[in-house]
Formats: sequence, structure tokens, C-alpha cells
Amino acid sequence: MIQFFLIVGVVCILISGVSIGAWTDGQQQRANYYTETTKDRHFKTKIGLYTGFGGLISLGIAGLLYFL
Repeated sequence: MIQFFLIVGVVCILISGVSIGAWTDGQQQRANYYTETTKDRHFKTKIGLYTGFGGLISLGIAGLLYFL
């Protein structure tokens, strides 16, 4: 059960990072900003925040299961 929550947590964090653009350099970040509409940017940010929070919760549950 712990392994399931670890995998889900890591996958959610990776999806969050990709959707927010956390692993891009400055030039790519600027290019993405100027080629996206505001609506698309807000949608990607919302997806990133939800999956990030889900990943943190999942990793927290895995930690609790490991220590309890």
C-alpha cells in the first residue's frame, strides 16, 4: 500500500511540474508565456496546483503509513 501512494505521489508531482513548466529554462518559459492565451495559462496552472496538492497528500499518506 505504501508503494502505491509513493508512485501516485511522484507521478502527480511530475505532472504538476510539467503542466506549470517548472523544468524549463528562461527562454522557453518566456516563449510559452507569450504564445499561450490567459485562459490556457490559468487552466494549466489549475491542473498543476491540483495534481501538486494531490501528490503532496499522497506522499503524506505514504509517510504516515510507513511510520505507523
